[in-house]
Amino acid sequence: MRFTILGPVGIVTNNELTPVAGHRQRILLASLLLADGRLLTNEQLYNELWGDDPPHTAHNALQAQVSRLRRTLGRLSDSSDDTPPVVTHSAGYVLKVDPSAVDMHTFRCRTAEARRVAATDPGRAVDLLDSALTLWRGKPLQDVGNSPLCHSMAVQLEEEYLTAQETRLELKLHCGRTEEAIGELRAISVVHPWREKITEMLMLSLYHVGRRAEALETYHSARRQLTDHLGIEPSRRLKDTLRVILHEEPAPAPRTRPVLVR
Repeated sequence: MRFTILGPVGIVTNNELTPVAGHRQRILLASLLLADGRLLTNEQLYNELWGDDPPHTAHNALQAQVSRLRRTLGRLSDSSDDTPPVVTHSAGYVLKVDPSAVDMHTFRCRTAEARRVAATDPGRAVDLLDSALTLWRGKPLQDVGNSPLCHSMAVQLEEEYLTAQETRLELKLHCGRTEEAIGELRAISVVHPWREKITEMLMLSLYHVGRRAEALETYHSARRQLTDHLGIEPSRRLKDTLRVILHEEPAPAPRTRPVLVR
């Protein structure tokens, strides 16, 4: 049995993904998975499931949600040995699950390995990052609403996803796969127009292959987005990149940086 949170919350058995029905069931499962084997107190779970307005019978309501989750896990498991137990403590609950069964942990392990080999084997690092990014099926924890723990982790995971994308493209440039990287950088820049690292890489990549006018337009387009929507000017780093291109100075060599792993 495996669990997915890099997208909708789901349970995978026999290579088949089953979405978790019920909003509070998804929050409960996701919260227990994010606790990573640590105890979540009853009070923490009340806050995750009901926010500032828990029912008067919150303790009984939580017990009912836990019982329902246990039935779901038991129904979907291959055997009793395959069912991760939801352990009851006097103060709360713990879900005992192998971290390797959660896609978030697999993503982080692969990006950590990519970081380890990036300097000596950038091609393998790209493959590892490709493999890590295929685990994503949409925005993380997208169907659990704004429960505090899930919302906080979703923000963090999105940043890790974008950093892995940036590092992967930087490594592709390092490996000489410039045209391929340019196409992907253009696509990402449309979705994340204020991500200056993407803009910088796209500008330098275009400049490196002799497309200076496109590199300059990339800067001006990004500047319009920043000034029109955020009311700020591009960073000093992006302005320095513009200066390199305007004065036709040698383009800096692609740099690699560590993949963000928390």
